[in-house]
Amino acid sequence: MKLTTVEAGAYLHHIHLHSPDPDALAQFYSDTMDMPVMERDGDVIICRGPRRRVLISKGPAKKLAHAAFACRDETGLKRIRDRAVEEGLDPRTFSTPLLGPGAFVVRDPDGNQVVFGMAKGGDEIKGGINGPIQHLTLASQDIGAIERFYAGMLGFAVSDRVLGDDGEVMTCFMRSNHEHHTLACFLHRDRSGIDHHSYEAGDFTTIRDWCDRFADREIKLMWGPGRHAPGNNIFIFIVDPDGNWIEVSAELEVVYDRPVREWPHVERTLNMWGDGLMRA
Repeated sequence: MKLTTVEAGAYLHHIHLHSPDPDALAQFYSDTMDMPVMERDGDVIICRGPRRRVLISKGPAKKLAHAAFACRDETGLKRIRDRAVEEGLDPRTFSTPLLGPGAFVVRDPDGNQVVFGMAKGGDEIKGGINGPIQHLTLASQDIGAIERFYAGMLGFAVSDRVLGDDGEVMTCFMRSNHEHHTLACFLHRDRSGIDHHSYEAGDFTTIRDWCDRFADREIKLMWGPGRHAPGNNIFIFIVDPDGNWIEVSAELEVVYDRPVREWPHVERTLNMWGDGLMRA
């Protein structure tokens, strides 16, 4: 299997969310997620923080407008585009204020827009709490189709799968570089779109700092602290005003070369201190 996107070292650069109230959602990300710079590009609000960016525009809640992956160099970007053409994915030129010329978009089997491009220079925000935007998890009724698209046609690599008792794939974790996953997909029987997105804190001390920040704003943790089995990362989850789940994670596994692992699906697991149960 050609690992075109992995070889390009692509990484999640930003996501674009729709919202019934873009201004309120933008204020949440600006304050709660420490993205202090808010700009407007037409009808789109851009929230920027240190190595994290979220775009927001008018639309239904919990709807992904697009997810954007940036490449290390133009050669890698061209290889992904050539692969998309070869696979008949009809890549089209895409314009976004956060990526330079040459960006393109394709649509996955659920209709999600996935953009690849080169990051514009000079837009980095300094300081602030550590937490680069790191992965996006999709909701889908057909994980097999999503895996065939991203791994089979775009050259992502599958790191792990979670299987139900009958062998059905419940979750697929895919990577576009050496991080365990930059894209994942959860099985949802009743909808498709976005499940959650995640920020990489780096270590447990910074997870603590994020918890303190959320506590200062009286924002409840929806899940965690805990540790996932696939990826081995420590995590916490909150939810934004539109109902989008947000993960802050640390110590995610780095994968260079190993077989795909398959894990049993467990409905409930002990949290990392063993003092209660929570959904896995």
